Order: sequence, then C-alpha cells, then structure tokens
Amino acid sequence: MFGPPGVAYVYLVYGMYDCLNIVTEPAGRPAALLVRAVEPVVGIDAMRAARAARAAARRAVDPEASAREAGRIERLPAEALARGPGLVAAAFSIDRSHTGLDLCDPVSPLRLETPPPGEPIGASAEGPRVGIAYAGDPWVGRPWRLWLRDNPAVSGRVPAPG
Repeated sequence: MFGPPGVAYVYLVYGMYDCLNIVTEPAGRPAALLVRAVEPVVGIDAMRAARAARAAARRAVDPEASAREAGRIERLPAEALARGPGLVAAAFSIDRSHTGLDLCDPVSPLRLETPPPGEPIGASAEGPRVGIAYAGDPWVGRPWRLWLRDNPAVSGRVPAPG
C-alpha cells in the first residue's frame, strides 16, 4: 500500500477473503481505495465460474456443499456477482499474488479501463465508510465511501439521501 499510485494491493481479511485496493498516493505514503463492488457488463459466465471455483476450494472436503453453492451462484442476478469486496476478488480470481500489478498498464492481466466514449457513468454519491464504527471520530463521519447512485451492484447499506 506504500505506492506507487495505480498499483494493486490485495490483502486477506478475516483469514478468508481477498480484497482489492488501488494505491492512490505517491510511493511511501500508504493510501488506497478499496474496490467494494463491480457492476458486471461482460464476462458474466466467467465471473460465475470463478465464484464457484473459489467456493469449491473453500469447501473441498464437502462436494455436496460445493454443488449447492455452485447452484446458488448460478441463480444470482448478475449485479450480485461482485457486490462486496471479497466477492470482487472471487469473481475476478484476484488473490494476494496480484499485489504489485500496475493497474494502469494496458497489458496487465488485472487493469483499470475507462468506459467507451459516450458511455453514461451515472451520478455519484458519497457517505461514511462501512464497518469502521470501532474507529470513532473523526474517521466514522468522513465521506470517504463513493458509489454510483441507484446502481444495483453497490455493496452494503447505502445511506438515505440527506
């Protein structure tokens, strides 16, 4: 997470979920953006397969549980496939081996891309981060969570407009 900007930082949370961060500040200054959700627009079948494979790896000792989970993933609406930081990593087969990849490099296997010209992005919104109540003020109230308003792929509780 100590830079340079545009680099992937993937960490394990709760000992079981990989989470993708994008380093945002110059080298030596630890700051990153957590990717909480992705709206699937292409590759939906590949995302389902990746989610099922990740689930099967966690349930390797119980093939029946793996089959039930694969069926559940198959029935999910597309917008739910990567709705949450751990699900983003699972849907794109991202793990800690991706740490250090340049997300701005057009040939990187994991990269950021701009939308096609003229593609509407939607209105953005901001609010407090999720799951940091333990941190107290001033961190709890800072509007450091950003999302696309009315987007069905947004993860977590979205504060009511105020």
